[in-house]
Amino acid sequence: MSTDPVALAVALIRSPSVTPRDAGALDTVQRALEGLGFAVRRLPFGEVDNLYARLGTAAPNLCFAGHTDVVPEGDGAAWCVDPFAGAVREGMLVGRGAADMKGAIAAWIAALARHLERHGPPPGSLSLLITGDEEGPAVDGTRRVLEVLAEEGERIDHCLVGEPTNPREMGEMIKNGRRGSMNAWITVRGRQGHVAYPARAANPIPALLDFLHAVRARRLDEGAPGFQPSNLEVTTVDVANPTMNLIPGEARARLNIRFNTAHTGASLTAWLEAEAARVADSFEGTVELKATVSGEAFFTEPGPFTTLIQDAAEAVTGRRPALSTTGGTSDARFIRAHCEVAEFGLVGATMHQVDEAVAVADIETLTAIYARLIDAYFRRF
Repeated sequence: MSTDPVALAVALIRSPSVTPRDAGALDTVQRALEGLGFAVRRLPFGEVDNLYARLGTAAPNLCFAGHTDVVPEGDGAAWCVDPFAGAVREGMLVGRGAADMKGAIAAWIAALARHLERHGPPPGSLSLLITGDEEGPAVDGTRRVLEVLAEEGERIDHCLVGEPTNPREMGEMIKNGRRGSMNAWITVRGRQGHVAYPARAANPIPALLDFLHAVRARRLDEGAPGFQPSNLEVTTVDVANPTMNLIPGEARARLNIRFNTAHTGASLTAWLEAEAARVADSFEGTVELKATVSGEAFFTEPGPFTTLIQDAAEAVTGRRPALSTTGGTSDARFIRAHCEVAEFGLVGATMHQVDEAVAVADIETLTAIYARLIDAYFRRF
């Protein structure tokens, strides 16, 4: 029944599953889980394939969530090895997805095998939700699977997401929350004209600058429990006017807001819309704002579940992980509406980079942490 986590990670990396392509990655997961006695379902939506597997029918249900899809490799010639070969070099497993997050999926499956070998079937249930749409739009992945499971009455009590949470060494950090994220596009349309005759034109640039100055001048908050202050960043300003003596007819900008639990996507959208309307009131042209929220902020209060993860990591590494809400978004933003969720995985220093890699020893360490966590979970809940 034993499973070699490194060999399984290599097999997963050898499936070039760049979003939304699966390339056999979920087949590898399915075979491993069925070999452990799990009932496995595939839940495809659109171009995306997903997997939900469960062992047991009783509560509590401990779920592991992750993704087999990866970002593109970029310049393959810049890698020290084929990015989809899953090669081991000087104690490091190199390959796209090694850190984010095929190594963690392999570690969890290996930990399941160790738990079942030592203790047999759990008194509750163990499940996995693995998507192929985390690095992409995240529309047909975890969110859709959770909707289906909820409609069927499936209950998940706690969920661990295997994102690479450790900055440098194993056992440094657990994510027990994430900031929300939203993007906004502002388009100001005026009237093109000659710079010598400004009265005949309506320059969109001053109106755009007025909007950007106003939204950048506001300090969104001083932070929230467990969170750093929210921040707004202007990510592009575009006029595309190569002519020196021409007032352009259109100017655009884009911004991103990473926000804590002091705000919601709706409240921030309403604020941006009000600022756009204010600018439009004194401008001859039009001001159009579009905003999309990719995830709301969430926070899992420190408690028995986060303590369980800290205890398991400390027992194996001798280091007690800090709880943190830093970093970008993850699929935990969808899971948090269904159960308590936290994230813990490998070292993420090289994720999405050329020569993405994790130490082979870290995969073994994570497997030991996960196995200890599974063992302790059914004694605690």
